Amino acid sequence: MRKLPGKIHLAAVTCLGISACGEAPVSRAQGIDLNGGMVVQAAARSADVSRQFPIYLTGYTYWDNTPPGSAAIARPVLRQRAGGTGTWKNPITIAVGHSIVGGRQTLDYPEGTRFYLPRLRKYAIVEDVCGDGPNPQGGPCHTGHNGHPWLDIWIGGRSVSPQESDACARRITAVQSAIINPPRDLPVQEGEIATGGCRVFS
Repeated sequence: MRKLPGKIHLAAVTCLGISACGEAPVSRAQGIDLNGGMVVQAAARSADVSRQFPIYLTGYTYWDNTPPGSAAIARPVLRQRAGGTGTWKNPITIAVGHSIVGGRQTLDYPEGTRFYLPRLRKYAIVEDVCGDGPNPQGGPCHTGHNGHPWLDIWIGGRSVSPQESDACARRITAVQSAIINPPRDLPVQEGEIATGGCRVFS
């Protein structure tokens, strides 16, 4: 389970030219369509609908994971430990909030759900749960941030200091666009976030 940092550092809002960070459709053939239109559905199943919308993204590291100094994850899909390079085939682990009803945990986005994060140029996959304390289901990962869903991406950092990892987490923290169920051919900056220069793109 992902443990939230003690401080959340706000960054500039980034919406890639989308008016008021509103939803925008995605074309699987052309990539991101910022000019409006219909949401593209790749198949009859609703799970395959690609949709772009604003989220609040934070990052967690090897040093502040639960337990600290580990890459443990709660809902393995592609791997047993947090990781990934950000490509479609090797998306980075992302943690999401959850609810507990009748003793059963339900993730806000099912494990295995893929996202694309244009500001990082990374694909991500839900493999972990975000929250901390005795009632993590009531925490900000589940309730969101100023009306935006809260996602928490693995940035790694085992080979760098905790201070460098924290600085990287602060750098990527922002309200920004995400594409759920994205097409496979969007631009990628491959590599671990913390050790790959912690790059962000406008």
